[in-house]
Amino acid sequence: MEKTYSLLNKTIEWMLVSIFALLVLDVVWQVISRYVVGKSSSFTEEFARFALIWLTVLGAAYINGQKEGHLSMDFLLSKLPEQKRQNRQKVIQVIMAIFALIIMVIGGGNLVYTTLSLGQISSALNVPLGYVYSIVPICGVIIIFFSVYNIKKLNFQ
Repeated sequence: MEKTYSLLNKTIEWMLVSIFALLVLDVVWQVISRYVVGKSSSFTEEFARFALIWLTVLGAAYINGQKEGHLSMDFLLSKLPEQKRQNRQKVIQVIMAIFALIIMVIGGGNLVYTTLSLGQISSALNVPLGYVYSIVPICGVIIIFFSVYNIKKLNFQ
C-alpha cells in the first residue's frame, strides 16, 4: 500500500504541475492574442475553465493524501488525549470516504454518464463534457484510497 501511495502522490504532483503550466501558457496566449494580435483566441477561455476544474479537484484529492495540508480547525482535537484524538481522526476519515463515495464517485459518475449519453460537447474545444467531468469520480476513488491509507496509518501509530 505504501508503494501505491507514493506512486499516486508522485503522479498527482506531476499532473498538477503540468495542468498549472498549461493554464499559465493558455492565459498568457489569451492576453497576447487579445492585446498584441488584436484577435482573441476562441479556445483559451474554455480551456482555462476546464483546467481550473481539473486543478481544483485533483488538488483536493492530493491534499487529502497529505493529511496535514487540509484546512481544518483542530484546536479542540489537539486538546484530546492521544487515543481519543486518533479515534476522532478515524471517524473524520470515514466521513470523508463516505462523502467521496456518495457525492464524487456515484454522483460524479452519474454526471459523466449523463453528459456522455446526451452527447454534450464543449463549444470551443469540441470535447465531450463527460471527459471534462470524469475527474470528479476519479478523484473520489483517490480520496477513498487516501482515507483508507490514513486510517491504516493511524492504526499503526
